[in-house]
Amino acid sequence: MNIKIYTDGACSGNPGIGGWGVILLIPEKKPIYLNGGLKDTTNNQMELTATIKGLEYFSKSENIKIFTDSKYVMNGIESWILNWKKNGWKTANKKPVKNKDLWINLDIQKSKHQVTWEWVKGHAGDKYNEKADQLARKFIEE
Repeated sequence: MNIKIYTDGACSGNPGIGGWGVILLIPEKKPIYLNGGLKDTTNNQMELTATIKGLEYFSKSENIKIFTDSKYVMNGIESWILNWKKNGWKTANKKPVKNKDLWINLDIQKSKHQVTWEWVKGHAGDKYNEKADQLARKFIEE
């Protein structure tokens, strides 16, 4: 089964109040919407959290395609994380990796599934990317 997950994070102020939104598209089922947030967070933390929450939803291994408008998340999990692990969670500039706990959690969640990644341009009319953004902003606006 090929599952699609659309994720987005949003923040009012950076840091500030932030939200995350996830849409799970499971074949032959209605879309599932998840969202939440934190009072003191960053946009990148919400982007990472959205992706983690989407993957955590599934208790058994699945084939999943994640759609994100965050190059930070995509580049981080597909390439940067390999060097961060090798270098003791330090960046190329020998500084501690920001959001290390979230990156570790995302790496763990990703390892439970067969995951492919696709970047989508944000705010460009993609139906599910726009809906994920609305879900993320819902927490900020409440």
